[in-house]
Amino acid sequence: MSRKVEISVVIRARNEDRWIGHCIQSVLDNIESPEIIVIDNMSTDETIPIVKTFQHDPTLSDSKGYTSTKVIQIEDYSPGKALNMGISNASGKYVLIISSHCVLREFPEELVKQYLQEHIAVFGNQTPFYNGKRISKRYLWSHFIEEEVVNMFSDIEERYFFHNALSFFKKSDITKFPFNENLTGKEDRYWAIDIVKKGKSYIYAPSLSADHHYTENGNTWKGIG
Repeated sequence: MSRKVEISVVIRARNEDRWIGHCIQSVLDNIESPEIIVIDNMSTDETIPIVKTFQHDPTLSDSKGYTSTKVIQIEDYSPGKALNMGISNASGKYVLIISSHCVLREFPEELVKQYLQEHIAVFGNQTPFYNGKRISKRYLWSHFIEEEVVNMFSDIEERYFFHNALSFFKKSDITKFPFNENLTGKEDRYWAIDIVKKGKSYIYAPSLSADHHYTENGNTWKGIG
């Protein structure tokens, strides 16, 4: 009998063969038998073959190092549409969203589940790395501090701050409050603004953490915007 999925992991990808294997392996190192859902925006490199190396073969008795994996191609891409598509295809009660060039470091499972008893979402700490070099947390990165914050407000951006490169939800909640599919970026910030307007809350929890690696097309590295 197959094990019921508890946590689904949604990863957006486009030509991420440098990091996506590290991302998925880090998820497997921290979460037992997750469901991996990759929403692929027409990658032309080795991204998808790398993802498939993690695919569990149900005919094999030894599945260590493998897990349930789905690859879904997206047309007419937008960040919000890709995330909503991944969430709608998730089988788990909980959904972790992680960037394909992030490496998950700490996932305090019971704690982040407890947060969701009171809050709609949790987003975690990110440490930036530029070609292997740890970068000082300035500008956008300065939001990732060592204290918990409810409904974080950014003085830099002059709006509520939420970052979905490492974020955790109940599927029932994020399905009820989806991301805006018309935006070409910062869909997470506008989502946060809308959540607060609706009288809901989210929490920044530094105990949930990842390394965020530089990529040429990574939106987080393009400045404040």
